[in-house]
Amino acid sequence: MDPIRNPYAPGAGQRPPELAGRGDQLDAFDVVLERVQRGRPERSIVLTGLRGVGKTVLLNALRSAAVRKRWGTGKLEARPDQGLRRPLASALHQAVRELGHPQPGEADHVLGVIRSFAQRDAGGGAKLREQWNPGIDAPVVRGRADSGDIEIDLVELFTDIGGLAQDVGKGVAVFIDEMQDLGPDDVSALCAACHEMSQSGLPVIVVGAGLPHLPAVLSASKSYSERLFSYQRIDRLTREAADVAFTVPAEDEDAFYAEAALEALFAATGGYPYFIQAYGKAVWDRAPASPITAEDVAIAAPEAEAELAVGFFGSRYERATPGEREYLRAMAEVALKIAADGGEQVDDVGSVPTAAVADMLGKKPQSLSPARDALLKKGLIYSGERGKIAFTVPHFGKYLLAQA
Repeated sequence: MDPIRNPYAPGAGQRPPELAGRGDQLDAFDVVLERVQRGRPERSIVLTGLRGVGKTVLLNALRSAAVRKRWGTGKLEARPDQGLRRPLASALHQAVRELGHPQPGEADHVLGVIRSFAQRDAGGGAKLREQWNPGIDAPVVRGRADSGDIEIDLVELFTDIGGLAQDVGKGVAVFIDEMQDLGPDDVSALCAACHEMSQSGLPVIVVGAGLPHLPAVLSASKSYSERLFSYQRIDRLTREAADVAFTVPAEDEDAFYAEAALEALFAATGGYPYFIQAYGKAVWDRAPASPITAEDVAIAAPEAEAELAVGFFGSRYERATPGEREYLRAMAEVALKIAADGGEQVDDVGSVPTAAVADMLGKKPQSLSPARDALLKKGLIYSGERGKIAFTVPHFGKYLLAQA
């Protein structure tokens, strides 16, 4: 097969040639946009799932839908070492520009509030180079969104942004990737601002994406967050959707799959979108001609696995210290033992008890707390419920056992 015509696209956040299995989320978001624009009450949205299921791709697709409706949009990626003010100010600056308010004075006032919100981070005695300027020419608006209390300031900022959008009969959507990495104060402020927008009916929504424990992060901040957001779990694709993800891009290039090849590919990928793209690319490059067969899949599998071992699993494994890697391997061994014993019920993400991991290592749970906490902060594992942990990366346990 011609590698130049290879349609598959394994990459972080890179949109696949066919966004299969996400039609329900896209259709539901179109309804949200219309309702908010008409002043109807709607909740902000939170997408959750493991790494590699396409949360970032879907987040970008939802943003594109908002842009087509002529909404103002902005996107940021949360980082544990960075506060919310500056990246959010940059995202909202872009949103105001996209709104295109016909009265420059009104837009300049809101831009001045955004600038004030951002520069409050620098502090009163900050040097000129520390007074971050997001490219806004409008003068700073003092006394608005600059109190220093992030919750008060964000409510004021969203209120002004919402008023500007309401003037032109549109809305503003803020898209936040890796939302679980926001600091506690920022999460609390974001929840309060979304709550205020829903009560006031202003057309501002937040669309966040994060790991499976993100709902718990939000709930720990504000009890009402369970009712504040519409939570949508983004999971691996069904067999039918996975077949579409493989076949539609191939058919666009006049190539086809044998049924046995599709069965083998689903068994290998488990329906995870990132794995589908990695296997699709490898199989295309290795297959001599169409139709692609199960034998072609078997020949290409080692290449796909090598690609995943380096770009998907290995890059994360390398971030762990020797002690943390030992903890990760113990998690994989515990999950394998539980599955083999057939005793305790294993959930669909492979959660394992922390006490069992300690037993596997022959150590007290308290002594393993530093390694566990470090892995949680690095985003390699998460805790969906008290006393249990799971990998944030699908098939990571399988990779670790193969490495051992």
